[in-house]
Amino acid sequence: MIKAFQWDLARQAERLDWLVAQLARYADWGYQELYLHLEDAVEFPSLPGVARKDAYSRRQFARLVGEAARVGIGVVPIVNLLGHTQYLIKVPGLRDLNELRAPDGSALERGQVCPLHPALLGVADALVRDIAPFCTAGKVHVGLDESFDLGRHPLCAAEIAEVGVGGHFGRYVQRLNGVAYSHGLRLGLWADMLALVPEAIDHLPAGVIAYDWYYYPFGRRPRIELRNFAGYDLAPALRARGIEYWGCPMNGSFRFEPLPIFGDRLANIRDWWRRCAAVGAGGMLITSWEPDRLAIEMTTVVDAAAACLWLDPGVDDAPGMLARGFGRVFGGSGEAELARAAIACDSRAFAGYARWEINDRWDVCATRGGTSRYEAERAFYGRLARRVPPLPRPFRVSVAFRAYLAERDVYVRATAGAVLALRRRLARSGPDDRRVQRGIGMLLESARQFEASVASGRRAARDLWRLTRDRRLRGPNERIVGRDAGRLRELRRWIKRCAADPSRLATASPVCGAWQLRFDVLLIEPALQMVVVECAGEDGSWQALHRRMTIEFRAEAARPRSGLRREFSVPVAGPDARLRIAVRGLGRVTVANVELTDGVDVLRPGGWPAARRRTLGAAAPGSGFPDLDWTRNADSVTLDFGEKKRRPAKGRLLK
Repeated sequence: MIKAFQWDLARQAERLDWLVAQLARYADWGYQELYLHLEDAVEFPSLPGVARKDAYSRRQFARLVGEAARVGIGVVPIVNLLGHTQYLIKVPGLRDLNELRAPDGSALERGQVCPLHPALLGVADALVRDIAPFCTAGKVHVGLDESFDLGRHPLCAAEIAEVGVGGHFGRYVQRLNGVAYSHGLRLGLWADMLALVPEAIDHLPAGVIAYDWYYYPFGRRPRIELRNFAGYDLAPALRARGIEYWGCPMNGSFRFEPLPIFGDRLANIRDWWRRCAAVGAGGMLITSWEPDRLAIEMTTVVDAAAACLWLDPGVDDAPGMLARGFGRVFGGSGEAELARAAIACDSRAFAGYARWEINDRWDVCATRGGTSRYEAERAFYGRLARRVPPLPRPFRVSVAFRAYLAERDVYVRATAGAVLALRRRLARSGPDDRRVQRGIGMLLESARQFEASVASGRRAARDLWRLTRDRRLRGPNERIVGRDAGRLRELRRWIKRCAADPSRLATASPVCGAWQLRFDVLLIEPALQMVVVECAGEDGSWQALHRRMTIEFRAEAARPRSGLRREFSVPVAGPDARLRIAVRGLGRVTVANVELTDGVDVLRPGGWPAARRRTLGAAAPGSGFPDLDWTRNADSVTLDFGEKKRRPAKGRLLK
């Protein structure tokens, strides 16, 4: 079984010298192939305009591939040719390749390529021809994953009506296989579309390679998120068709996570290793995705830990594997203690959209839950950042940035709570109460103190980026902190206006609205849902105020049943607004504990008792190609606060 690893260079260009230096280490750890997810990260001479500004030149790419060959590692470039093809559509001359069309038939600016576009095979041939000299493992991977817009173009819709989605997808794979074969290469594709449309397997050419991926612990069989985490098994049908099967775990983060969730990642890798051995897989590829918000050395630790499965087969527990991983990457001593520290971070992970939305706005954090959880996280990461002896630099810088996120969580939520408490004090005692002015002064002082935290967060984000990346560029974490600084300036201006006129405390601020709609979402049946709060405009049309994906990216949420409860808090204009809660995507959620509050009074929706729950949506489908339209509500409930049955808001007064 071939052992392979992946670098995702499509999100950011790692420094070439750093990449080259890692190859001998990976060879020593037993890895035999390197997969490079590229998109626009390398020059394609036949398609000028595709490569981005910081793309690797042909000479640089040749150096990387040449060094891999020198240490015995074959290279497999990944050239996306269905989903994830925005890198092509962004080029004005290639935009017409788009599957998605405006009402007038023109190509939209975003989407995925149309498999039946008459120019697409020529573009595919140009891409493969340009990348073929670097395919030293004799393979080219064309992606084809997560292509949920399949069939929206009129040409594709007509073919699907004739041969079905499976036939449509399989015919496209046949054409791409012909392109790869003409350049002496085997074709690889991700297998998620085959799991969704298993009838496509009958249309695939023998000899291609299917890379089956799933990124959570699973036991015996992988699962499908979109189908409420139902299990599936592609291996027998692929084997009967003469198609090589690979298993693909993941080593790193989902989206905004500043650290891998080490225990989950190693459990996922271990499960895939066992499955690959059980089904006679051709190989196991440890993928890496979106590493631009973390230190890539920390995902390297996971790759090094995974090597225990073939180098130290007696070591298959997460702490033991991780200790070996730290030792292989950083050397020295104290590996077991580092492993314990890393796993301790898992239970305090900055993971899931419910945590990440603070990156985009602060006024959705005025929740009922308080700050104790976030204060505990702040204390933990503060201690870890001050650890003696210090952590290895990539780990230390990652913890420093995570400490900033914890500090921000406490500050934003505590400030929102203080504003609501000041409103209660103002309502009970009036603007002349000295405690109101003192409270406003405390808000100004805490904002001043948080300025220092923002500066520290900016330094940590910059240091994290510069570990392995171009120092002239700003990474995504630094941009997040920059937006935090802007919100803080806006908040300080608002507080100063309140100091001049305390009645302004009742107005919307960067940390809470004039009124806040709050409710709980119970994710009893995880799938791929989005919860949306909408408000009706004067013309009667509904506009989204806030939306959140429910997916958590944690092992406890990757199962058919869960007990997850997450609070929503959305600023709204007031009780006269026409509001509704909607669900989009696949699956259903339960909504409970709905209230509207300005901090002084709490309103319940008419006809909705406090203890009542409302289930929205439908059960995730067990078969068929998913209809994912994120602009359309699958179900909704309208909230009526017109009765205005008020009760006093609970919570402390600001002293």
